[in-house]
Amino acid sequence: MKKIEILVTGAGGFLGSHVLPVLKEKYGAENVVGLSSADYDLTEQSRVRKMFEDYRPRRVVALAGYVGGLGANIAYPADFYYRNLVINTLTIHEAWRAGAEKLLAVMGGCSYPANAVSPIGEDQMWEGLPPSENAPYSVAKKVALVQSEAYRRQHGFDSIVLIPGNIYGEFDNYSLEDAHVIPAMIRKFHEAGIGKKPEVVLWGTGSPSRDFVYAGDAAALFPWFLENYSSSEPVNISTARATSIRELAEIIREFTGYGGKIVWDDSKPDGKKEKIFDNRRLRSLGLECPTPIREGLQRTIAWFRENYDQGKVRL
Repeated sequence: MKKIEILVTGAGGFLGSHVLPVLKEKYGAENVVGLSSADYDLTEQSRVRKMFEDYRPRRVVALAGYVGGLGANIAYPADFYYRNLVINTLTIHEAWRAGAEKLLAVMGGCSYPANAVSPIGEDQMWEGLPPSENAPYSVAKKVALVQSEAYRRQHGFDSIVLIPGNIYGEFDNYSLEDAHVIPAMIRKFHEAGIGKKPEVVLWGTGSPSRDFVYAGDAAALFPWFLENYSSSEPVNISTARATSIRELAEIIREFTGYGGKIVWDDSKPDGKKEKIFDNRRLRSLGLECPTPIREGLQRTIAWFRENYDQGKVRL
C-alpha cells in the first residue's frame, strides 16, 4: 500500500493535462499520481474505495467527470446526470473515509442559472436552474458544493470547489461535433487554410461576448488553493474580461494565417448575449489569470499546428 502526497483523478483530460505537470513540478513527480478512467471506474464504489486504499493520498484533486458536447447532453441526459453525480459523490465520500486531509474539486460555469446576470458572481449559483439543454450535467456537478459544505460541517473534512470559466488552451478537444468555440474555430480556420477554401462559415452573428481563461493560468493556481484556501465557498477562476465571438474569430484567423472570408450564418443561434464571470473573490485572495487572450491563443494555435501535423490532436 502506497502513501502519496497528491492523487489527481481525470488526469488525462483537458484540464488535467495542464494541472498534473504543475503539481509534479511543485511537489515532485514521485509524490503526485495522475489517474484516468482506464485505471479505476469512479462510478463503482468498490473501485473508488480500492483506489484510495491503493494510494492513501494526503490530498486529492478531483477532475474526473463524464463530459460531452451539447448534442450528447441532449441525447443522453440520464447518463450525464447519473455518472457525474456518482463520480463526485463517491470521490468526496471515499476521500474523507480514507483519511485524506484535503480535496479540491472543480465544476463548470455552465452550472450557474440560465438567467444569471453578468458579471456572474458566486452568490448567483442557487438563484435558478442551469440552461435546460445541459441541466442534468450541470446540476449533478453543482451538488458537489452541497456535499462539500455538509462534510465540512459534520466531519470537518476540508474540501474546496473551484469554478473555472470558459477555459481554452493546449490539449483541448478539437472535434467539430462537440468542441467548444475556440478549439472548433482553430480547427476550422486551420483546415480551411490547408484546403485553400475561400470562406469559413461560423454560427450566429458573432456579437455575443464571453470570458475566456487560458488553461495554464487556471492550472497555476491549484497549488495555492491546496496550500492556502479552506472554505466550502466556491471561487470563480476567470479573467472578468469580455471578448466578442467576432473579435475571437478575427484573432484566430490572424494567427492561423487564413486569408479567406468569414461568413456569419445568422440563421443559427447566438446563445446567451453575454456571459462574463465576476472574479472579485479570486482577486481578493491576491490571485488572477493574467494571460491576455491574444497571447493565450498564440500559444494554443502553435501547439495545435505542431500536434495536428503529427496526428496527436483529439479530432
